[in-house]
This record gives sequence, structure tokens and C-alpha cells, in this order.
Amino acid sequence: QVQLVESGGGLVQAGGSLRLSCAASGSIVSLNVDWYRQAPGKQREWVASIFVSHSTLYADSVNGRFTASRDNARNTVYLEMNTLKVEDTAVYYCTSGVIWGQGTQVTVSS
Repeated sequence: QVQLVESGGGLVQAGGSLRLSCAASGSIVSLNVDWYRQAPGKQREWVASIFVSHSTLYADSVNGRFTASRDNARNTVYLEMNTLKVEDTAVYYCTSGVIWGQGTQVTVSS
């Protein structure tokens, strides 16, 4: 069973950028991968999806600022986050729908 590990989180000022990685322990060729986030005191929310076809979908709150991509040769999915806002602060998770990573913290300061 493929395991997922997120990385790339950190502290950034508003307006800045981060790139998150979701590294899989096995092939992701046949996996659709979703990104979710959970802010303190809030429910986990869907952020973006990248499909086997490389097509993508985004939540309205991040559309135009975040970009999901995948490198099947590296078994890795990415989430490029630009023009970050304080409200983007959360733990970000990637998931195959069954398997979830442990999450990576993103903190955006004003």
C-alpha cells in the first residue's frame, strides 16, 4: 500500500510562496491525489485535486493562487502556493482518498 509523506511547509509572510511536496512510497501513476487543509478550530477542507490525466480542480478560495502538479517519475505530487494569505494558515495533507499523509504545517504571518 502506497504511503504518502508531505513536506515543504513553513513560516512565510503574507504575499509569499511555498511549494509543498507529497512523496509516495510507490507508483502514483494510477492515483488521483487530493490536497486538504485544516486550520486550528476548523474542519478539514478540500483544497485541490490532481488527476491521473494531470487535470486539476481547485477550491474557490485558492483558485488562481495555488497550482497542483505531479511528477510520476518521482512519485511526487506538488502544490505550489503563491500570494499566500493569513487565512491559508493550516496543516496541509495529501491523500489518495484512502491513504493520508501526516501533514505539513503552513503558517502565513501578516
